[in-house]
Amino acid sequence: MSNLLSIGTSGLNAAQVALTTVGNNISNVNTTGYSRQTVLQTEAISQAGGNYTIGSGVNVQAVQRAYSDFLTSALWSSNSNLQRATTYNSLATTLNSSLSASGNLQSALDDFYGAFSTVANTPGVASSRQSLLGSASQAVTVFNTLGQQLAAQQTQVNSQISTTVDSINNVSANLASVNAQIHAAGNNVPNDLLDQRDNLVQTLSGYLGVSAYTQSDGTVSVYTSSGAALVSGDKSFALKTGNNQYDASRTEVLDSTGTVVSSKLSGGSLGALLDYRGNVLDTVQNQLGEAAVALSTSVNTQQSKGLDQYGKLGGPMFSVPSPTVLPSNLNKGTASVSASISDVSQLTGSDYVLSYDGSNWSMATTSGQNVPMTANPDGTYSADGMTLTLSGTAQAGDTFQLRPTRDASTGLAVTMTDPNGIAAAAALNATAAKANTGDGAIGSVTVTDPTNAALLSGATVSFPTAGSYQVTDGSGNVLASGSYAPGQTISANGWSVTPSGTPKASDSFSIGANTNGLNDTSNALALAGLADKGVLAGGTQSVIDAYGTLTTSIGTVGSQAASNFTTQTSLYNQAMSAQQSVSGVNLDEEAANMVKYQQAYQASAQVISTAQTIFSSLLTAIQG
Repeated sequence: MSNLLSIGTSGLNAAQVALTTVGNNISNVNTTGYSRQTVLQTEAISQAGGNYTIGSGVNVQAVQRAYSDFLTSALWSSNSNLQRATTYNSLATTLNSSLSASGNLQSALDDFYGAFSTVANTPGVASSRQSLLGSASQAVTVFNTLGQQLAAQQTQVNSQISTTVDSINNVSANLASVNAQIHAAGNNVPNDLLDQRDNLVQTLSGYLGVSAYTQSDGTVSVYTSSGAALVSGDKSFALKTGNNQYDASRTEVLDSTGTVVSSKLSGGSLGALLDYRGNVLDTVQNQLGEAAVALSTSVNTQQSKGLDQYGKLGGPMFSVPSPTVLPSNLNKGTASVSASISDVSQLTGSDYVLSYDGSNWSMATTSGQNVPMTANPDGTYSADGMTLTLSGTAQAGDTFQLRPTRDASTGLAVTMTDPNGIAAAAALNATAAKANTGDGAIGSVTVTDPTNAALLSGATVSFPTAGSYQVTDGSGNVLASGSYAPGQTISANGWSVTPSGTPKASDSFSIGANTNGLNDTSNALALAGLADKGVLAGGTQSVIDAYGTLTTSIGTVGSQAASNFTTQTSLYNQAMSAQQSVSGVNLDEEAANMVKYQQAYQASAQVISTAQTIFSSLLTAIQG
């Protein structure tokens, strides 16, 4: 009867463990990261003897997790992609909102260029000129506001990078602590520790892309996408944040050895922040700055080619910051670099790194593409529309970062305050001699170099023969001469003309300052024409076109981010569903198990009761 009693007792104990496990499953049905537990029962081994054997009951071998390495790893990877997509989409949405909230730059530019047409159509009307300056201020305000919004997002992203790194380090430290507990547990690791371990890896995967490897003792080692260890055994290796070597306001991520790994990290919210900052936000700031530089340079240049209400060459209407040059904090030499924009049409929207190897200077984009540099006779260098002036003594390894247009949108300003300073009139005109006999004519005089001191001093273009020309100044000095063919351009003293028709021998034209400046508005028309004139991209893209391209690219980034977010959400849900189909708690299943084990418990109790009844009957019989 002792065998029957022990069998019943083993069944009772097994049913009790199973009921407790089912109850634990039901209690944790909504617990994040909980893996459903099941009881592994094995038949007790019977001792051989006689002609037959009778079973010895049941043993509870283990309470184990319902778990799949493959599905869990897939969930971690999917979570990393989803959190990256979520963060990236949020940043792109903010960018699009900033573009809308800062005002419509397209309309502001249209109004500004249109105001030049109004001035051209209403010569001498002061209100038209005043309205033009108002339109200029409005365009600048929109540039400034949008630039400030982008700068604010840079600050926000840098702050988020620091916060995210702190979160990563906190989770890594907790995971190392759980690893220590798992190791200490030996072969009998509590399931709740394993769930905590996996849940912490899941959390880490949301912050950045990771690779996780489970060791034989149940601990897990975690590495970043750059290969740096985050957790190994009971030790965690904290990431660090530090200032960019060129820009102290820019946060970089360093591994535990102090090596900058920002460009090597991917996945998760941290990867999204770094990717967005380097590939979207920097580019947008640079392109907006390009448009600001192009606006300022093109208008100021055309202004300098006309006469204002005072009969003087037009002064600048806008000012814009020079390219920003940032020395590396690792530099050992005393060299300094300054930069200016010499050719707006050659700007690329890139940032650059200028490096010295001990003998020569070289330049590359921040993405690593080499940029040819031209050494000028005056000791300066030219590259991608910039002129670089170097001074001091550099040492091998010294570097400088160049940002040609990054700060231009926030620094753009209207410098003209006097409406009479608008150079609406052409600076020069041409007058045909009354004695001319040919049908040659000069319609307009183009200013090619407004800085030429003799620009307004006057000159005569004559044709000694039908096939030759000569340019002389007021004193009869020959400024230029040569053979002539119809349609040929003639230049001198910072101006050029292209006669039409065919001048005859002895024909001449006088070139001089425009004496009809108060009524002439041809330069205002030229300024209005800048709306469609190619200024950027090798002279093929206007300021308005450049902004249109920028808005299109921002819209594309937002659309792609939203689409990727939707896709990654779907993939994550699929991965979660697959993982939960193995590890998740099903209340219907647990309810059925509850009934099953309850019945097993009651049946085992009945076995014990039967054993007790038989044993009592035997005792009574013996005593009788």
